[in-house]
This record gives sequence, C-alpha cells and structure tokens, in this order.
Amino acid sequence: MQCEQSLENAEFWSDVYEGRSVAIFNSYGRWHVYLDHTLQHNVIFATPEDAVAWLVDRIDQGVPARLN
Repeated sequence: MQCEQSLENAEFWSDVYEGRSVAIFNSYGRWHVYLDHTLQHNVIFATPEDAVAWLVDRIDQGVPARLN
C-alpha cells in the first residue's frame, strides 16, 4: 500500500490492505477512518498518517470492522 505521496494534499483517500477496504477523510481538520466500508465512530485523528497507521495496525491484529 503506497500512500505517503497521495496523502500529501488529500481530503479523502482509500485503498485495499491485506484484502480489506480502508479509507480516511478529512472533516473540519479531523481525520475519520473507514474499515471494510464501516465508519469507525470512536476514533478521530489529527493527521492522515496517524489514521492510516491505526487502520494498518487494526488489520494486522485481525480486528473485525465491527465489534459487537
């Protein structure tokens, strides 16, 4: 997943990592994350790099998009 260059001036970014859909978007200076097309309501990031790092970490840990 190559994202450093595409995050530079992006307001929205999406890709696939390890077969799972990931996306981030900027809303009023706060970065929100989607995992498997599901908005992760409990997390907001200050930078797009932090948002992507969190998504990669969640996938590497095998965490599902929704926790019931």
